[in-house]
Amino acid sequence: MTTVDVTLVASGAAAGEPWIWRLNREFLVQVNIVKATVDSDYGFMHLELSGPVEEIQRAIAWLMTT
Repeated sequence: MTTVDVTLVASGAAAGEPWIWRLNREFLVQVNIVKATVDSDYGFMHLELSGPVEEIQRAIAWLMTT
């Protein structure tokens, strides 16, 4: 199992999207929230994604295109 640190930053309507839920639902990764600050118009999250390398790569590719 591999662990990767990921930082997410979102503003506007994107800050209210269920990013963690979708990561858990659509990819075979475990998500550990290291630090987060989220309100109605801005969001910052530092996450650790753990799982098979291929699934982490798929999850990160999805995050980059979303």
